[in-house]
Amino acid sequence: MRALYFDAFAGVSGDMTIGALLALGLDLEHVRAELAALPLQGYALRATPRLVHAIAAVKFEVEIEPRQAREHDHSHDHRAYGEIRRMIEDSRLAPRVRETALAIFARLAEAEGRVHGVAAESVTFHEVGAVDSIVDIVGTAIGLHALGVEAVYASSLPLGTGLTRSQHGVIPVPGPATVELLRGLPVRVGDGAAELVTPTGAAIVAALVDPAQPLPPLRIEAVGYGAGTRTLTDRPNVLRLLLARVEAPLAGEELVEVAATIDDANPELYAHALEAVFTAGARDAWLVPAFMKKQRPGVVLYALADAGARDAVAGAILRETTAIGLRFHTVRRAVLPRQIIDVETPYGPVRVKIATAPDGTRNIAPEYEDCRRLAREHGVALKLVYQAAIAAAL
Repeated sequence: MRALYFDAFAGVSGDMTIGALLALGLDLEHVRAELAALPLQGYALRATPRLVHAIAAVKFEVEIEPRQAREHDHSHDHRAYGEIRRMIEDSRLAPRVRETALAIFARLAEAEGRVHGVAAESVTFHEVGAVDSIVDIVGTAIGLHALGVEAVYASSLPLGTGLTRSQHGVIPVPGPATVELLRGLPVRVGDGAAELVTPTGAAIVAALVDPAQPLPPLRIEAVGYGAGTRTLTDRPNVLRLLLARVEAPLAGEELVEVAATIDDANPELYAHALEAVFTAGARDAWLVPAFMKKQRPGVVLYALADAGARDAVAGAILRETTAIGLRFHTVRRAVLPRQIIDVETPYGPVRVKIATAPDGTRNIAPEYEDCRRLAREHGVALKLVYQAAIAAAL
């Protein structure tokens, strides 16, 4: 599974997110083409390389046409949540892109509604309703889809300090809507001397990250930096995104290990004893040669079983061997996910067990009894049937 990790040591904003996605390989022309599905005009997209504290980053900008800026046309700076939602729902955007963009705007509307004491449906966005903010949010959704991201994780976010000016006047940093959006997410209070997390950035993280999901082991594939607008004195103003593969954790289970030391049994009994142990419910069983007291050669018989099968397995060992005592240990084991498939070989069908390691490496093990039977039937070496089964499973 491909994942994206927000390493937001300098905060997060919409333009920084798209800049970092572009640095990861997102095609700007693809973003332009996809955004054409929205009824937005009067803007242009620009991505330029920047060096921020000697770190190569991408600065993403949404440029409003000079005519609009000169005439101070703010008609597109204020949009109701319902208008933006319908704009996205009625667009030709890919279904997954629409769902992601709608989820981000829904989180924004809920947060703004709580701040202003109104229902989400009654919210009118100001700064976030502007063309550039819509492009940032929908563009982020486009980028996630294009890069094949299936899960998103994030570091703790620096809240910053100070005051900033908004459409409602001077407000504290972080803004009230930003604080609402970050409920349940890990934050660093007082970290930073400016606004480091914007409402758009907070909405992106809040909508995409499930704080209840722990960060799994990741295998990094690519790193991208998105540059911010402000110059910070205490850190590079960039967002670092890590594109990675999730390393599947090994499945673990708790079993009971039963052990018996035997030095006075006829060795002919051991094969039958192991069969009896498996019949009693053992998951696995094996013999290990050992030298006992007085240097007598013997064996240690080990069996792994579920707790509920412990007594049955112990009874089988005591019944079928000369052991007069047993040891029990609770153990944990990790197992690779595996599947059994049927493959066709020149000699006939063979069952094959395939186990997959966390890095994707596969272990292919043909079923011994199937291969032995076919080798006898066709009068060929057992290893040839093994080789044919492995080749068929690749």
